[in-house]
Amino acid sequence: MTISTSDPHAIAAALRRRAGEEGFSAVGITRPDAIPEAADRLKTFVEAGRHGDMHWLEERMGWRGDPAALWPAARSVIMLTTSYAPSHDPLSLLERPDRGAVSAYAARRDYHDVVKKRLKSLGRWLVAEHDCEIKVFVDTAPVMEKPLAAAAGVGWQGKHTNMVSRSDGSWTYLGAIFTTLDLPADEPGADRCGSCRRCQDICPTDAFPAPYQLDATRCIAYLTVEHQGPIPVEFRAAMGNRIFGCDDCLAVCPWNKFAEASRDQRLAVREGLLDPPLEELLELDDAGFRTLFAQTPVKRLGLARFLRNVLIAAGNSNEIKLLRSVSEKLDDSAPLVRGAAVWALGRLADAGRFAVERDARLPDETDEDVRREWGRFEPLSGSD
Repeated sequence: MTISTSDPHAIAAALRRRAGEEGFSAVGITRPDAIPEAADRLKTFVEAGRHGDMHWLEERMGWRGDPAALWPAARSVIMLTTSYAPSHDPLSLLERPDRGAVSAYAARRDYHDVVKKRLKSLGRWLVAEHDCEIKVFVDTAPVMEKPLAAAAGVGWQGKHTNMVSRSDGSWTYLGAIFTTLDLPADEPGADRCGSCRRCQDICPTDAFPAPYQLDATRCIAYLTVEHQGPIPVEFRAAMGNRIFGCDDCLAVCPWNKFAEASRDQRLAVREGLLDPPLEELLELDDAGFRTLFAQTPVKRLGLARFLRNVLIAAGNSNEIKLLRSVSEKLDDSAPLVRGAAVWALGRLADAGRFAVERDARLPDETDEDVRREWGRFEPLSGSD
């Protein structure tokens, strides 16, 4: 029997119980106007050019900075977390240079699908129990989930700018439900980073200009996932074998010691996707790529950008056995792939061998991206 109540505190308590049944780790409630500082922070971030190719951050900045403007009818924002704490040590993947390291969040079913289904289920329950309207969001709308989550008390934004939870460490997916229900707001999450700066110190590309600040254009997670063009040369060696995302700053967070490995089978790590062999990845065609990474975040990258990342990893591997597979990519239809193949060959091959390849396979003058890569190679000293 459905029991309705007009007591906001009773509604919030029932909501928390239901959220736990749906598989959420934590739930917090805040107001749409709870993050007044967000607009200025976003403006500063974009004006400094730290958003790179993420042009959507420039669009509808008014909505991002003011959740109340996104949906004026909303009276409460319900923030929910889902743990994806891995059972493995992500940093250990970096010790196998002949394999590609995939970020822990991506070697499994796309969290957008899983979390959104949970949000919709919880939202339907809320609408059925109480006369209200809702809207659900999972990282696909102009909503600044992390500041809202901190305001709702489910955690805090750490010095790496990601969410940190006392129960799940740095391994959290976020989801939001905007509702017309006027619910009691929770206390904001207290910053518990203290003097720790492990996340700052481990970053291989110095992507943090200061604690709580990120320059995305230097971040390997951004470069391998969001960046559209060639990886800037200055960051290629630092990428190591990371082919999709980077977990370094998350993995060293001391709060992870309280996180239990996720037991949700819908978010189970898919066998073979955490550290697939580079040699096998270089053989993938479009159909093979789509099959291997079906229903994962990696699939959205597309084959060309994925191979760009794999070729950079191959160039960093010192694995001479990859020379043949890398050489074959000089004939790829995508200039982005051909350019990365040139750089990888310059890293793998000795100067004499590479000079033969260069003279035999020099691209025509209209292939600007590839010619730029050839121009960076110095036969007597190798490639940077």
